[in-house]
Amino acid sequence: MAERSEDLDTPRAIRTRWNARDVLNLNSDSFGRFAEWVAKSMGTAQFLGWMTLVVIAWVTLNVVGLWGLKWDPYPFILLNLFFSTQASYSAPLILLAQNRQEQRDRLALDEDRRVAAQSRDSMDYLAREIASIRTSVGELATRDYIRSEIRAELRNLLEQLEESTEKP
Repeated sequence: MAERSEDLDTPRAIRTRWNARDVLNLNSDSFGRFAEWVAKSMGTAQFLGWMTLVVIAWVTLNVVGLWGLKWDPYPFILLNLFFSTQASYSAPLILLAQNRQEQRDRLALDEDRRVAAQSRDSMDYLAREIASIRTSVGELATRDYIRSEIRAELRNLLEQLEESTEKP
C-alpha cells in the first residue's frame, strides 16, 4: 500500500485529446526493424516453401475433407481473405523497409561526399605545399652549382696568384 500512496503523490499528465500513438505506443525504430525483418523474411525461398506447404495442406484438407475437416469449401474464400490480408500488411511493411534503407543510403552518400570533400581539400593543401617546396628548392643552390662556383673562384684565385707571381 505504501507504493500506491507514493504513486498518488505524483500528478498524472492531463491528456487534452486522444492520440493513436499514445494508445499504441509504437517506437518507430523498433517498428522499422520489424518491417525490415518482415521484408527480409518474405523474400526468401524458405518463406515461399512454407507458404506453398500451407496452401497445399489447406486445399487438400478442404477438398478431401480428412478427419471431417472442411471449413473452407472449393472457392476457398477464407484462404483468399488470408492472402489479401497478408498482402495488405506486407506491402506497406516492405515499403517502410525500403524507405529506411533509402534513408541509410542517403546518409552514407552524404558521409562519402563529406569524406571526399575533406580528402580533396587535403590533397589541394598538399599540392600547394609541394609546389611551395619546389619553388623554395629551385631558389636554393644545388651541390653542382656550388661546386661550379667554387671551381670558378679557385680559377680566379689561381689566375690572380699567377699574375701576382709574374709581376716582379
